Amino acid sequence: MNVLHNSRNREVTQDAPAIENPVELSINEVFGGLMQEGVDVGPSHVVGEEEMLHDMPASNNKDLFEFLGDGRQELLSDKGMTMILDLLERDAFKFAKIPNSFYEAKKTIKKLCLDYIKMYACPNDCMFMREDDVNAETCKYCHTSRWKPKKERIKDHAPTTSEKQKKNRKKPAKILRYFPLKPRLQRLFMCSKIAEHMTWHAEDGNKDGTIRHLRDGEAWERFDTTSPEFASNPRNVRLGLASNGFNPFGTMSTNYSIWHMVLVPYNLPPWLCMKQPNFILSMIILGPRTAGNNIDVYLQPLIMELNGLWWEGVDIFDSSKDEMFRMRATLMWTVSDFPGLDILFGWNTHAGLACPSCNFDAEPCRLRHSRKWCFIGHCHFLGRKHKFRIMRHRFDGNVEERTRPKKLSGSDILQQVKDINVTFGRQAELNGKSKQNGKGSVGEGATQQWRKKHILRPSILGV
Repeated sequence: MNVLHNSRNREVTQDAPAIENPVELSINEVFGGLMQEGVDVGPSHVVGEEEMLHDMPASNNKDLFEFLGDGRQELLSDKGMTMILDLLERDAFKFAKIPNSFYEAKKTIKKLCLDYIKMYACPNDCMFMREDDVNAETCKYCHTSRWKPKKERIKDHAPTTSEKQKKNRKKPAKILRYFPLKPRLQRLFMCSKIAEHMTWHAEDGNKDGTIRHLRDGEAWERFDTTSPEFASNPRNVRLGLASNGFNPFGTMSTNYSIWHMVLVPYNLPPWLCMKQPNFILSMIILGPRTAGNNIDVYLQPLIMELNGLWWEGVDIFDSSKDEMFRMRATLMWTVSDFPGLDILFGWNTHAGLACPSCNFDAEPCRLRHSRKWCFIGHCHFLGRKHKFRIMRHRFDGNVEERTRPKKLSGSDILQQVKDINVTFGRQAELNGKSKQNGKGSVGEGATQQWRKKHILRPSILGV
């Protein structure tokens, strides 16, 4: 009830608008007849049970009200999803083959190879439990329990059997959800049309020299030269790894991090390779904070599978040619923003030498008042006789006389990081050190720029 004051200083009462329930609103919009006709009761008002008994079949009354009751909860339970599927099958799509329960729907999805593997990890990002450490209760490096600590709650009644079972159930502190790559690559060749497009890069050559796809670039041609056996079979898959992290509660004061890895098959033409149905979700890393420099711990299962696909391959059925063949795969590119470059490869992007192309040939410049780094001197990428090199008043006031920086290969990068040894885990917090002292998970022999020897080896990157 709101109280309003008009110009004559008289109080006028006004009813506050009813809070709309999104579940009830959607039901009222899709299935007509549930709202009172001729009466303005608000968009989310649902007719009472006694009135609806006269307008609806008796068999549907109980199910609908149970569904609306479940819909008022914050998240729909399995029962709520089952009722939605039943409602769609009976009233909306009578001739469609819709699963009659949420359990049957999950079994159908499992047949599509859309399942994932849960891997438990150390809360401090030291390791994840696999092979011999699957049943380990604590981390073998920091000896931290893999389970969340139990919270004791005071209740005014005796706990029931279900509450006792829920209390005794252990919850893992950190979980890596990994989606196996091999079955998803096999699924690409199950469709005959997609299987034909997987060899598009070898059949349609670049005639005018315009770069429209990565196969028109220098890296693709160089890889074909250095790995002729792999390039001889156009059905071998060339992948790119895109990664980024975000906070799903960005508008709230909640610290949480979701870091996902997505693989892109670049065998497909440009009008298909960047479409969402062709993206391959590789893993999801969840936790109250980002893994940071310790992300290599979670990349291990992907790297192991990529190693197997590079050296051994996997047998796949090609539906377009109706035959089996041995398919191999390689990871050729990574796509990320500057913070992602820092996390994935250990290249410091928060200092004056942040430009990965210039490497150690960059000229750092820090603004005097804001104390922020800026990047200038890019005219040295131009030709020696370019007019921009002598335009001092247009840029930083100097004539650019430097030559173009050297393009580094994978071997050159490995030479720079060969003396770095990293011990993963949040050692800064375990040892009582602050995060700003720079002695966290940075390896021995690390320079100001390189923090670790990245796990993406040249044998996989094809450099």
